[in-house]
Amino acid sequence: MSILIDKKTRLMVHGITGREGMFHASQMLEYGTKIVAGMTPGKGGEWVLDGKVPVFDTAKMAVEATGANCSVLFVPAKAAADSMLEAADAGVALIVCITEGVPVQDMMQVRSYLDQRGTRLVGPNCPGLLTPGECKVGIIPGHIASAGGVGVVSRSGTLTYEVLYALKARGLGVSTCVGIGGDPINGTSFVDALEMFEDDARTDSVVMIGEIGGSDEERAAEFISDRMSKPVVGFIAGRTAPPGKRMGHAGAIVEGGSGLAVDKIKALEGAGVKVAEHPDAIAELVAERGRKARRRVKR
Repeated sequence: MSILIDKKTRLMVHGITGREGMFHASQMLEYGTKIVAGMTPGKGGEWVLDGKVPVFDTAKMAVEATGANCSVLFVPAKAAADSMLEAADAGVALIVCITEGVPVQDMMQVRSYLDQRGTRLVGPNCPGLLTPGECKVGIIPGHIASAGGVGVVSRSGTLTYEVLYALKARGLGVSTCVGIGGDPINGTSFVDALEMFEDDARTDSVVMIGEIGGSDEERAAEFISDRMSKPVVGFIAGRTAPPGKRMGHAGAIVEGGSGLAVDKIKALEGAGVKVAEHPDAIAELVAERGRKARRRVKR
């Protein structure tokens, strides 16, 4: 099992005829992802990627013709909101928005609409999803992770790659990696991902990579304390960030004394999460918790 994406995922790529869309679509297709459609207004009727993928003018036409059930967006920020709304109206159940710089006001409207329709959004400003050996939707390099039982959820794309590679080097595989993005308003939260990992039979432990800003990590700590039976290893980026200065993501900013790394770490540790001091310690903590769990089972 896995969460969100697997071998059955039928992917539509918005903006597939653009430079970024074409490049990453070819990477996803090479990995084994079933890309059934591309969508670019005015390009309908064309075929791309050596004639393997048809292009449609609208998401509705693409879904009706191919049965696409997942969309990934490689479109400019000014077009992202309309693309997400169009995919939802077409009946797509899962939307992954890679686009950075989507206006907050646009995201407020999109999130409200998608919630009403029951459509799942991952992102915006995220690296996407990866279920090793089965499917990748987005820009996470497939070769840096192997299949296994560690679920990964992260606000940081770069740290995600580092952790996936470190886990693989330690012989630890991943069930699914979820890059939720670091914008102030996004579609899928830590709690959403943790709940899915808790219910996933294939996942036996979880790595959660947070950062300064907002209160998502504190809410995740409450969920872990109340609902999680699986061990969680965490990391909070931005411990040394000066107050009032945004660090990388739009949501990674400490304001008015809220969103501090120290508060997030305290909340997570209070929920029983082992929090790494440095990214390179995450894989070792996961391995250590796995050894302790196996010893308990033997007893």
